[in-house]
Amino acid sequence: MSTPPRSLPDPPAFLTIGQLSQRSGVATSALRFYEERGLLRPERNRSGYRVYSRATLRLVAFIVFAQRVGLSLGEIAEQLAGLPSDRVPSRAEWDRLVPTWKARIDERIAELQRLRESLSECIGCGCLSLDRCPLSNPGDRAAARGPGPRNWLGDAPQAS
Repeated sequence: MSTPPRSLPDPPAFLTIGQLSQRSGVATSALRFYEERGLLRPERNRSGYRVYSRATLRLVAFIVFAQRVGLSLGEIAEQLAGLPSDRVPSRAEWDRLVPTWKARIDERIAELQRLRESLSECIGCGCLSLDRCPLSNPGDRAAARGPGPRNWLGDAPQAS
C-alpha cells in the first residue's frame, strides 16, 4: 500500500514586503529604498499595502549582485530600464544584459588581482610609510596622476 504523493500548495502570486524580504534576504528598509529609487515597482492590494509579484525576487537578486559587481544604483536603473515593467522579462531580454555584466566582472577581477599582488607594496596613495614607497613613489610623484591609490587604480608606478 503506497501513499499518494503530497501536493504542496501553490506559492502565492504576490508577496508582501516582509515575505519578499525574508525570501530575498534583503532588509525591508533596503526594499523601500530601491522602490524610492525606481528600481522596484510594487502594486497595492485592496487594503493599500505594497505587494510584489514573485518575479520581483529576480529583480532584487539582480540589484544585489549588480551592487556586488560594482554597478551604481544609477547604472542598475539603466539596466533595468531595458526590461519590461509590465511582465516578467524573457530569457532573451535578460541575456541582453550579459555583455555589460561580463565587462564589469572582468574589470572587477583585474582590480582584485592588482590588489592581491600589491598588498605589501607601495600603492601610490601618498603616505610614503613603507620603506619601498620612497623608491616607488619618491616625493609622492603619484599625486600628479590624480587622487587615490594610483598604483591600485591601474596606473603603473613611475620609474625613478
